[in-house]
Parts: sequence; structure tokens; C-alpha cells
Amino acid sequence: MRSPVPVVVLVVASLIAVLAAVAGWTYLRLNASINTFGAEGVDDDRPAANVAGQNILVLGSDSRSGDNSRLGGGRGDVGRSDTALLVHVYRDGKHAVAVSIPRDTLVDIPRCRLPNGTWTVPQTNVMFNAAFAVGATAKGNPACTQNTVEKLTGLRVDHTIVVDFEGFSKITKAVGGVPVCLPKNVYQGDLNPNRGARGRLLFAKGPQTVSGQKALDYVRIRHGIGDGSDIGRIKRQQAFISGLIKKVRAQGLDPATLLPLAEAAAASMTVDPGLGSADKLLSFALAMKDIDLHNTKFITLPWRYQGARIAIVQPEADLLWAALKADRTLDGIDASGKAKPTSKPTPPVSGTGISLALYNGTTITGLAARAATELKASGFTVTAVGTAASQHYTSTMIRYGPAAREQAQTLARVFRGAKLQPVTAAGITVILGTTYASTAGPTAPPATLNGKARSADDDPCSNLSYG
Repeated sequence: MRSPVPVVVLVVASLIAVLAAVAGWTYLRLNASINTFGAEGVDDDRPAANVAGQNILVLGSDSRSGDNSRLGGGRGDVGRSDTALLVHVYRDGKHAVAVSIPRDTLVDIPRCRLPNGTWTVPQTNVMFNAAFAVGATAKGNPACTQNTVEKLTGLRVDHTIVVDFEGFSKITKAVGGVPVCLPKNVYQGDLNPNRGARGRLLFAKGPQTVSGQKALDYVRIRHGIGDGSDIGRIKRQQAFISGLIKKVRAQGLDPATLLPLAEAAAASMTVDPGLGSADKLLSFALAMKDIDLHNTKFITLPWRYQGARIAIVQPEADLLWAALKADRTLDGIDASGKAKPTSKPTPPVSGTGISLALYNGTTITGLAARAATELKASGFTVTAVGTAASQHYTSTMIRYGPAAREQAQTLARVFRGAKLQPVTAAGITVILGTTYASTAGPTAPPATLNGKARSADDDPCSNLSYG
């Protein structure tokens, strides 16, 4: 996920409406900047049109073509999208849910149109971000990703918006930067571990404001902070997006401030034909203008690790799509405040008051660190993370001492299929097996907005809320 710009586009689209009303020449400049992708790549076999609310697919493209090439991070001219949010805007026009779809999620990609007009054969059990790369073009294949999302969710996508590296860089500059906080120093090698060396210092630990290239580097960091997974990066990016939205709204509707922001957004966007003119964008913007950040929920598609990839957890995912299709909020109340009957996913396991030591009993690098992050997010206290004496465990083992049986049983709800073993030593020790990596990883709880950092006592961000 290298270029997380998503929900910002919704805010910018609202600002375009304000600017266009202020000056006609602004309207014309924006109209000339809008790029569209062809609708001929959208499959005719689609879900039925929405009867309530609308769904907007927002993609972050890391294409290195044009001005994007100087921002680095990869090779070649094939456009890729490692950021995807499906934003459901409720019928009342005041509430929204933004669902992150991890790039490594294993999905089925339906047939997609190639640049020469032919259609591909459907693919099964492949990474989600492969859809955008179908056809190997510099600008990617937004229509293929839209087809994939519609097949995955059963929801009709009303509009698709793609924002590139350069656009993200310019937008963060236009707002004067976004406040963030780093729990530790971050180096070039953290941004790209394939360098083979630590490299120069990119960020000193502590609070700071980032924009342009620095903002792009911050949201692309994967290995320097957190658990090194793409899931951890998604949560950080969601917080960054909310911080950017706050910054935009705090500056008010001054045309002098908003003009460069609107121009940066319009010039960096590629949209479906339904948004391909200033008139269409204005209509779209008016529909978005009443959505407040406090009424926007950021979540991640229900997931678990499957080796180095992400598997979708059922039935939670299908219940999520069903709720959005029915225009229900995730607590079973629709946007008008009326209760609706709905099946709710199994509530997440609470680890409050449960401490454990966690060890990787496999040869899969980083497995214990990933599990520790999710356990902490559910309230568990992880006292130690390390490698087990043997890396040949198949099943996950939960060893518990006297008086810890009930707590061990709670942990067994997280590590499905784990074996419980009473021991004489006090406390609880979990040794992860290969079944955890492939089929029994814990389901991630929904990402929280602006949650406080969970970190060591010397973390300068532990008592702050940034992003």
C-alpha cells in the first residue's frame, strides 16, 4: 500500500464545488484537468443498481510514469494499486463507511479487458492488487479492480476514483502538512528493506508535521514501525487520512487556500466517465458535502493471515457486505437512526486482564510479531515475543499454569484449532504453529480512528493522538 489518498478525494470533491461557485475560471481550469478511464472495461455482468446509498471505490496508484517517477519506490512503468477503499455513503448523505481492502488479500479476479480489446480468463485465489496490473499499462486497470470489487462484495460500484503519487504529494503540500508522531527513528532501509543497509535517517522519533515527499515516505513505511505487516500500515494510513481531512476543514473555505488543493486533486485523479467533467464532479461533490468526519467509520475487511497472504474471514465479510447493501450502519442502525434487524458478526474476543508469552514455532518470519499486534489490539498483554526452541510446530500450543484455565480457553477462541496443555509453571505461553499461519490466524478487529499508540514506556507518541 504505497499511496494512501482515498477518502481525501471525497473532501476535495466537496471543495471543488465551493471553488467553482467562487470563480468561473477556476471551474474551467478544473474541467481541463480531469482524466477518465474507459467504461468499456467494466463487465456487463454486474450487481444490480443500488436502491439506497452509493458505493465509491477509491484507489491509490503507485505508477512511476510522468512526474511520479521522481518520487521513487519501485521500478518499471506498470501501474499498481496497493491502496483500496470501498466507501459506502448512506442514503442520508451524512454518514459513510470506508472499508480498506488489503493489497495481499486472496480473491477471485473476473474477466478483465486488455488494452487490445480482448478479455482475460478469470483468475482464482490471487492477490487483490493484481487486478489493477492486468494489461501491464502505466496507468493501470481501474475497471478490472472495479470488476473484482463488485464480484467480491456483491455491491455495485457507482464511481471509481484513482489518485497517484504526485497528487498525494501535492495535496499534503497544499494543506501545509499533516501532524504525525514516530515512536522511533526511521531510516531509508525501513522504507525499502531490500537496500541491504540502514541508509540515512528519514524521520527522527517524536511529533512532527510532514508533507510532500516526507508524507509519502511516512505512509509507505512498513518495516520501520509497527509489526512490519501491511495491516499495520493500513491502520496508520487510515489515521493519516483522518488527520488530513481535519487539517483541510480546520483551514476553512478560503478560496486562496483551497484553490491549490482542488487543482492538485483534479490533476492527479483518474475517474470513471460518470465523474469525467466539472459538472459531474460538482454533482458528486454536492452529494458528499454534508458528510462529517465523526460520521465516517474506517474499518478493514475481516481478515486473517494465510501464510504471507491475507484470507477473508467468513461469515463476517458477507455480513458486512449485506449490511452495506441494505444501507445499514455496522451497529444495525440505519443512517436515519431506525433500528433494523440484522445478523451481527461474532463479537471480538476481549483479552483484558490476560497476560501471555508468545513464541513463533514455525519458520515463517515475523509471525509472532504479527500475532502480538493483534492480541494487543484486543486487550491482551503480551509479556514476551520470541522464537520457540523448535520451529516444527504444526498446531498452535497454549500452555497454561494453575488457575489459568479459563484464560487459556479465552485464548483458544482467538487461535482456532489450538491445543490446550496444562503445565506446572505459572502463566500462559503460546507457541504458534503452521496451522495458525495458514488457517487459524486471529481475526483483526475493526481499525479504530485516531487510537492512541500502544508502545513501550519511552515511546514519545504513547500519550498523543496523531493523524
